[in-house]
Amino acid sequence: MAKSKGARLIITLECTECRTNPNKRAAGVSRYTTTKNRRNTTGRLELKKYCPYCNKHTLHRETK
Repeated sequence: MAKSKGARLIITLECTECRTNPNKRAAGVSRYTTTKNRRNTTGRLELKKYCPYCNKHTLHRETK
């Protein structure tokens, strides 16, 4: 039988500077996928990750 959904879920992190910055190296928006524990982290996740479009480390926020 299949297990229940559990506390972990897959989320998408999106670059915050790609939408507003016109001086990017290339067109597009950087996205990463990761998992988070729904019980321990109830708010939106924010991590500094490398954006290949901005060519630097930027803040990536969780999307809907």
